[in-house]
Amino acid sequence: MLAEADRFRLLQHHRLFPLIPLAVIIVVLPLLFPSAYYYRVAALVFIFAIAALGLNLLMGFAGQVSLGHAGFMGVGAYAVAIGPSRLGIAPLLAFALGAACSAVLAFVVGRPILRLKGHYLAVATLGFGVLLTIVFTNEAKWTGGPDGMPVQQIIIINWTVHRIGTWYWILAASFLLSAVIALNLIDSPTGRALRAIHDSERAARVLGIEVAQKKLAVFVISAVYASVAGSFFALINGYVTPDASSDRIGCDGSVRWNGLHRRFGRRIGRAGYSAPGAHGIS
Repeated sequence: MLAEADRFRLLQHHRLFPLIPLAVIIVVLPLLFPSAYYYRVAALVFIFAIAALGLNLLMGFAGQVSLGHAGFMGVGAYAVAIGPSRLGIAPLLAFALGAACSAVLAFVVGRPILRLKGHYLAVATLGFGVLLTIVFTNEAKWTGGPDGMPVQQIIIINWTVHRIGTWYWILAASFLLSAVIALNLIDSPTGRALRAIHDSERAARVLGIEVAQKKLAVFVISAVYASVAGSFFALINGYVTPDASSDRIGCDGSVRWNGLHRRFGRRIGRAGYSAPGAHGIS
């Protein structure tokens, strides 16, 4: 009995233990849904929770302010729209290319931007997000302009994913996988380095941490999270407009609204933030 109690205490302290009750809730929740509408609300929660997980790595653990990450959501959203319709590639490949493009863009932009601090960094990232929205709005030949463009549904072995109930399970699994990756990163040497940078960049340098390298790496990772969320958002809607890259539906507000450096508060708050009426989604 004592050995079993010890094993349970060890399990409770495992970094992935909080995901167990969360997974149980996800499995049980559909039994309480009276209509497909609630599947859609839950799907939106999962999408923005994925984006919030990535942004929380950047803002909550590395202490770097970003007000333009909704732009990376736009990159992911337009990737799954432009890829199949303009380039003739499969939606799944376009999904992966969107994440890759966001990573490259974050790497290129992050090198100079992350040299800034405080309000200067906030304004620079905000300007970057606004710039992407302007591009999506004005490049009508590729993006459809302000009216947007349709998004082709994902086809897996002659099976088209279009039912919102199916998307619920896909997004739930994607969210849990994203959370596993984030929790493993947080408890890794890189995660401990990010926390040191958050507390004091000068002290982190004294300890031998490559501050610029770690900041850039977490910026790229958070951009990929945002891109994945944006791609999912476009796929479940079947349509994308430049609003996909605006803070009206962006992931930035979720971390600001829920607070930083909290593992469960951001997920619970994300549900309220992405609920219908919270930012114009009906």
